[in-house]
Amino acid sequence: MRWTLKPVPDFSTVQTLSEQLNVDEIIASLLVQRGITSFEEAKKFFRPSIDDLHDPFLMKDMELAVERINTALQNGENVLVYGDYDVDGTTSVALMSSYLKTLSSQIATYIPDRYNEGYGVSYKGIDYAHDNDISLIIALDCGVKAIEKVAYAKDKGIDFIICDHHRPGDQIPDAVAVLDPKREDCAYPYKELCGCGVGFKLIQALALVRNQSIEELFPYLDLVATAIGADIVPITGENRVLAYYGLKVINANPRVGFRAMLSQVKKATLTITDVVFIIAPRINAAGRMKHGLHAVNLLVEENLETALQFASEIEVYNSDRKDADKSITEEALQQIKKNEEEEQFTTVVYDENWHKGVIGIVASRLTETYYRPTLVFTKSGEKLAASARSVKGFDVYNALDACSDHIEQFGGHKYAAGLTLLEEQYETFKQKFEEVVAGTIDKKLLTPEITIDVPIELEEITPKFYRILKQFAPFGPGNMTPVFMTEGLADTGYGKCVGADDKHLKCAVQKNGITVGAIGFGLGAKQVMISNQNRFKAAFTIDENEWNGTVSLQLKLKDIN
Repeated sequence: MRWTLKPVPDFSTVQTLSEQLNVDEIIASLLVQRGITSFEEAKKFFRPSIDDLHDPFLMKDMELAVERINTALQNGENVLVYGDYDVDGTTSVALMSSYLKTLSSQIATYIPDRYNEGYGVSYKGIDYAHDNDISLIIALDCGVKAIEKVAYAKDKGIDFIICDHHRPGDQIPDAVAVLDPKREDCAYPYKELCGCGVGFKLIQALALVRNQSIEELFPYLDLVATAIGADIVPITGENRVLAYYGLKVINANPRVGFRAMLSQVKKATLTITDVVFIIAPRINAAGRMKHGLHAVNLLVEENLETALQFASEIEVYNSDRKDADKSITEEALQQIKKNEEEEQFTTVVYDENWHKGVIGIVASRLTETYYRPTLVFTKSGEKLAASARSVKGFDVYNALDACSDHIEQFGGHKYAAGLTLLEEQYETFKQKFEEVVAGTIDKKLLTPEITIDVPIELEEITPKFYRILKQFAPFGPGNMTPVFMTEGLADTGYGKCVGADDKHLKCAVQKNGITVGAIGFGLGAKQVMISNQNRFKAAFTIDENEWNGTVSLQLKLKDIN
């Protein structure tokens, strides 16, 4: 691990903010690092307000989208809400269809089959719309690159409204409206919405012209918060407001489908991390193992008994997903060991029998192990399909763009993408991808980095300090959980390895007469470093440990040196 200490913020700014807010200088430093330098900005950060949401009509094409939907509703047209099979796509479809169903009974939903149709807008989906006399498709979390498919729909007399957040290509589809804050000609103030977030802006605009209050849209925010967490978009600006209120809904009055999924979970208050690790994998499992429509059905279900039935089916899909993910990861690791070159900058593996639904998770696992840009391929019909994952600081989307001569199609983000190519292109593509990455990556990015916000002493870790720290949530990209560092620590002498295969490290650290409990997941091998009263430094986050009804602060160790 490389430890990188964030630059020390301007001292006078920190001091002034510390005095204005009546907080200690460490808290003030954390705020300044996040671009918060005034009392007013701090108030917006700690007390996100629904009033801070932007006017949806600032988004390019929003008026056209609202006008077309209202025409469809007035004329009793059949409308198809179309979205992808991942968490962002299925929550988007649940959000849009359930809102529109309050205005019309002529609303249908469609999720493409991951295996027969693949990612994004499909010809099969358009044919389904045509066969069912549907004249308007609202596509969510996809569509910004579907030039030919939107043209194909137009020939069949079907209009498209696209709500996407992916980077557009050189050309924008000829749809009635293309809502995407990443369009170069879109002046919308916040660019980092997820697909479900763009969908929410559209229902916000529809509600505005109907004189509905924003409070009436609160019940949809549990879906938006889930998509924000799962899609790893920055939790800054408008996303922070949406995630903050969405978590309130999840914890106070979640939709029936969430209640069904959470019926087995014994947790008082869910954080965004819990949403990412408990709710999102279950929603995703439907699209990975069976069909994304199962997830949509659960998310819009209003009868608890039926929802519990759906949730138990999804639990089975999730269990199958875990098994497939584990076995494929093991096979992929074997393949890498067998074919490893001396100096390799990428991981590219392929097996025609691997389950297409889990190759993205496997790519993430391999990236954790080898820490380099990774592609996992499997057979998909006549072609090969892959999921790409990257390391912090390296844009895998751009790297794929540089290999586009060998690719049929690709799409995605800086750190995660998907692609398809012809089988005969696999070896040349693999070679080209290695060349591109080797030629463009800064070599230090191939060592995992721990970014430390500020150094801290144990006596500064107080209940009051932690109470304020908790108010920095929801955490995520752009506002990560603060990481601290303390030097000159010693173990109290009771440090030991715990868990299966002694994988984890449990200890209590002390300095200057202060002792704090600590747990280091995956750090069991480092137990030797803290034995015999050796001094060491630790990088950690702070959380609470509950044991026998007693709650105490503990350090969650990220690394020790």
